[in-house]
Amino acid sequence: MLPILQQISVTCFTASYLVVLAIELLRLVGRRLPGRGLAGLVMMTIGIFTHVVYLSLRATMVDPGSAGGPDIGRLATWTDWSLMVALGLAIAYFILYLRRPDTVIGFFFLPAILAMIALAMSVQHLPAFDRTEATEFWRSVHAISMMVGSAAVLFGFLAGAMYMVQSWRLKQKRAGSALRLPTLETLQNLNRRCLVVSTVAVGIGLVSGVVMNLNRLGEIPWTNRGIMLSGVLFVWLASATAVEFLYAPASRGRKVAYLTLASFGFLVLAMSGVLTTSHGGAASETESPVANPSQASVELHETFSATTQRGVA
Repeated sequence: MLPILQQISVTCFTASYLVVLAIELLRLVGRRLPGRGLAGLVMMTIGIFTHVVYLSLRATMVDPGSAGGPDIGRLATWTDWSLMVALGLAIAYFILYLRRPDTVIGFFFLPAILAMIALAMSVQHLPAFDRTEATEFWRSVHAISMMVGSAAVLFGFLAGAMYMVQSWRLKQKRAGSALRLPTLETLQNLNRRCLVVSTVAVGIGLVSGVVMNLNRLGEIPWTNRGIMLSGVLFVWLASATAVEFLYAPASRGRKVAYLTLASFGFLVLAMSGVLTTSHGGAASETESPVANPSQASVELHETFSATTQRGVA
């Protein structure tokens, strides 16, 4: 990473969010100030970027356990988790602001973001979780997030299939038969929600999977087919969600149905990669068989003792 990025601290993104809050407070002046919206977007982008870089640096820092210190997990402190919650709120606010820049949601989101950062700084004295606890925590987050994301994709697939059937029945004037389906508007809204939920859940699943591997292996096996296909699934879902919001309302329904149907295909592709590799297993092929030297020494000693006893007998 560039040396200049290693100088990023909590102060950088906190100051950016404070500037955005100040810009939002200018709405109370009652006059339209030129460039206010653009300035807010630029400062929010800087804040999120520096926030992500700071957490990435904390996730990839040298493991304290390698120098004989405690075997501390990565991103395994209350400070780290509070900062990640703040980052999630910042990203959510940024997306909502892009959709509706005329709203005053910043009055609610920005104080909450700053409060989470203040909480992160106030709990710095609390001890960190060890590597095993951190690995188990992130494994649970990864599993739950991917489960929710997969369920949302499947739900969206069913809603998309019903949308196509109902659209065809309306064209054929058969929608009034005894076999009724939800209205096209209901199915369209359901498709949109499924896209958003699946994108967020799979994104959280990917991030938690990365942190889990950093705690368990000390590295990220990017060449693992399951990880690559899960990444492809997230990219597709994020792209599909963006396309859905860009379409005009008049042409959105059928396009969203096509996107959710295609998302199911990407889910099947990703699941096939997970199920046909060691991804998600109890032990990864990339792990060293002697990850714990002291345990290996004990096992070797026990094996030698057992062999000696059998020889004497």
